[in-house]
Amino acid sequence: MVYSNEFTGVRHKLPTLLSAAFLLFAVPFSTSAQIPEAAISGPIAAGAPDDPDRNAILNTSAIELAANGYLEEEYFIEGRANRYGNPEMETADILDSGHAYRTRFVVRRPQDSSDFNGVVIVEWFNVTAGRDLDIDWWQSGAHLVRNGYAYIGVSAQRVGVDYLKQWSPNRYGNLDVTHDGMVTDDALSYDIFSAIAAAIPRRGESPDSSQPDFLGDLQADHILAMGHSQSASRLATYLNNVHPREPVFDGVLVHGGGGRIRDDQEVKIFKIMAETDMPRRAAMPQPDTETFRQWEVAGTSHVDLNFELESAGASALQEGRSPENLGPRTQNCDRPAYSHVAFRDTMNAAIEHLRVWVDEGTAPPRAMPLQVERMMPELEFARDEFGNILGGIRLADHAVPVARNTGMNTGAGFCRLYGSHEPFDAATLEQLYPSHESYVNAVRRVAQENLEAGYILPYAAERTVRDAQMSSVGH
Repeated sequence: MVYSNEFTGVRHKLPTLLSAAFLLFAVPFSTSAQIPEAAISGPIAAGAPDDPDRNAILNTSAIELAANGYLEEEYFIEGRANRYGNPEMETADILDSGHAYRTRFVVRRPQDSSDFNGVVIVEWFNVTAGRDLDIDWWQSGAHLVRNGYAYIGVSAQRVGVDYLKQWSPNRYGNLDVTHDGMVTDDALSYDIFSAIAAAIPRRGESPDSSQPDFLGDLQADHILAMGHSQSASRLATYLNNVHPREPVFDGVLVHGGGGRIRDDQEVKIFKIMAETDMPRRAAMPQPDTETFRQWEVAGTSHVDLNFELESAGASALQEGRSPENLGPRTQNCDRPAYSHVAFRDTMNAAIEHLRVWVDEGTAPPRAMPLQVERMMPELEFARDEFGNILGGIRLADHAVPVARNTGMNTGAGFCRLYGSHEPFDAATLEQLYPSHESYVNAVRRVAQENLEAGYILPYAAERTVRDAQMSSVGH
């Protein structure tokens, strides 16, 4: 499977079986004076991902969970939400209240509390494709399992919930985040996201025996939020307007999108961006502060090769196919699609820095931005002789190139998000790397530099060198 490298040395080896039948119950709980009451029910009994009746969890993980001591469950949450104003960089006022919703969230967690690292990550599902996508799980799920995180994915937006209802009316038909069609602009999404986070039991709190035990006996030391692209933009608005009213998150990782974010609050905000994400943002950079960091990863794309492989695995399970030996979709773009630079390696490092930041107060290292060649009349990035971008965090696949990897592409559909990968010809490779040893040594040096700088983790550095050793470059 495409995930095997991420589990080298994994701690979780406790096999488990998911029961086919679960006790369902719902209890109201008061999340806070600011966040309206909600009620949780579940876990909702589910069949296999390819259940012919679709009594299954949409977005079932393709990453192996049971053999690594993890389980996956789904819960429903219902309550009433506020609508808020949207002032520029100011805490919002409530416009009106009492808007009914009912939606779902997906839990992936260690079965044994001894495998839990104390951190719960809550992802705002992305709906750009017209359905819920757990994109940050696709990028970093293997890392989260390897390191004992608990994960919750949230269906907060109308497009995602509408697709759920269409996909399986029997399972999801009574979900609604529009107050019976009266609120269609996702204005309720912010209180939905807050309510789920506020329901997570924190360490030291007295457990509520009447509340669904959706984390088992796990109690959180810290709760982090994540979201990619459109979800990153939703999180930026949430952080600027709603979250300051009643903070429930200790840190937020904003991935691949989002505008400028207030840094006058205690919550730690880590923004990590691919090359694709920067043309509209590089001209107005947001400086690092005591509570804000931004990393920009050279040569990476909004949708990259690893993203595509994880997506293919999830789709295969739902369709009853093996997730083994899958490849990316073929795209009719102007250049060959999907950067091969491993954005996830830097994202996984960012997650660990964010965890330490909220736990110990140690801020992540700073990183150079991507290098701009000119601002006017249109922003243009600086590039080397091969067309690879300069500046930013430079992983070995980019700094010791065997291809032109960019975050840019053109063509139909979502080609603009896929980036590109164009391998060098044999003559160029021979000129750059006269021997296999010279190539491997160059990769090893860059991997070590990035490891020491804090931009990748040890297992990523080891895999990077191992892949170089197994390559044919320089032979």
